[in-house]
Amino acid sequence: MPILELQGLTKIFPNGTVALKGVDLSVEPGTVHGLLGANGAGKSTLIKILAGALEPSDGRIEWLGEARSWNGPAAPRAAGIATIYQHVPLVPTLSAMENILLDRGGMWRADAAARAKVRAVLADMGEPFPADTLVQDLPIGKRQMIAIVAAIAADAQLIIMDEPTASLAGYERDNVYATIRRLKAEGRTVLFISHFIDEIMALTDAVTVLRDGRAVLDARTADLKETDIADAIAGRSVAALRRDRRDRNFGDTVLDVRGLTAPALAPTDLTVRAGEIVGIAGLLGSGRSELLHAIFGSDRQARGAVLLDGQSVPRRTDEAVMAGLALVPEDRAKQGYVPLLSLADNIALGDDLSLMQAPGRERAEATAAIERLSIKVRDADALPTELSGGNAQKVVIAKWLKGRTRMLMLDEPTAGIDIGARTDILRLVRTLADEGLPVLLVSSEFEELIAICDRILVMRDGCVVSEVDPATISETDLILAAGGSRVEFSEGMTA
Repeated sequence: MPILELQGLTKIFPNGTVALKGVDLSVEPGTVHGLLGANGAGKSTLIKILAGALEPSDGRIEWLGEARSWNGPAAPRAAGIATIYQHVPLVPTLSAMENILLDRGGMWRADAAARAKVRAVLADMGEPFPADTLVQDLPIGKRQMIAIVAAIAADAQLIIMDEPTASLAGYERDNVYATIRRLKAEGRTVLFISHFIDEIMALTDAVTVLRDGRAVLDARTADLKETDIADAIAGRSVAALRRDRRDRNFGDTVLDVRGLTAPALAPTDLTVRAGEIVGIAGLLGSGRSELLHAIFGSDRQARGAVLLDGQSVPRRTDEAVMAGLALVPEDRAKQGYVPLLSLADNIALGDDLSLMQAPGRERAEATAAIERLSIKVRDADALPTELSGGNAQKVVIAKWLKGRTRMLMLDEPTAGIDIGARTDILRLVRTLADEGLPVLLVSSEFEELIAICDRILVMRDGCVVSEVDPATISETDLILAAGGSRVEFSEGMTA
């Protein structure tokens, strides 16, 4: 009998977004069950439902053979389900022991029996961290282990791990792998969410792949090849965008990056020529966003040389903007626009990061940008919060389409927007490149990269590990490359 079974699990949010569309999932006891899917596939929503943070709109959850309905996170924890999120919610000013015992309630600080049990678990695991050390003094890998110890000490029968290795170094990943194998040997069950196909193949007994809110693959791992998983993950989100290869006659080098390093970025060299779109393909934790922020100067710990047209770019964002660098960040709501300013004011911010230009000119430029980018809005006085995700993203891009911009960097420009808006934005990017603007594009949608890029750099663990010609490589192979596959590629890739 499955320890956990989902039947027709559906989630529709109040804004009409359908995150899960009748997902079936069966997890056998004492196994490691892998869960994969591209960004937006529904993984996070499913996890939150199992953790009691969200209620399903429809469907059935069976736990230990009984139908269950959670009314909050405490219920699944009490039933024996522990969820370890990628970003572990710990209190940094408390010790590891205190964090482990936080959810016990009552006089947890003085609970000698509970403390003794935690120490026994730690001893059994080889003391992965000092129990009395403050969390703020521990590296991220140790913080992940705190959450795992807490789950074991709470006698969890099912441990859900959401991307536990995405932000870890190699040796820290090995510790997590060893722990997962240990949990399985003890008869516990693990639902393991990961982007890395090599991890899934090495650790799991069964695999489920979500795509667009549906389970599109459910099989024993032993019966699968890496390409089977990659094919299931690959979507067709930009089917309306016709792939059009241009002649590769680009201009001179505009962006020249030499030995650029940051805390999550190995020494990196890259160039982008006038009119060229260079894609960055990488999974969560690969260093793709860190690379853009290091180039832009928003990572103050970055070191190395960034040159535009042969001139050194200062390591401050305001000076980088003045030099001609432009960055459209991944989180447009928090970093891309000012929600209380009008569209006209937001678009004007791309000029000099101030609102000092004449109002008439500001409004005229905003109106022109609205027309050029087909932004659906009543007028330039509207607030960006009134717009759909796709139109708000166009506003963020519009503020950089000024004469000063010499290099455009885009971080997940189509995330969270509908297919029509995605196609509009990708066509805009291709048009800008056709006009001579160089573009550095990060996207989790690998089909997008293949559709519009001239070269693709593949990143993993903060390193550029290969360069791909999008004309000769498939989306499946690109997923495999980013996911650490050891499959040999016949064409389209260079080390």
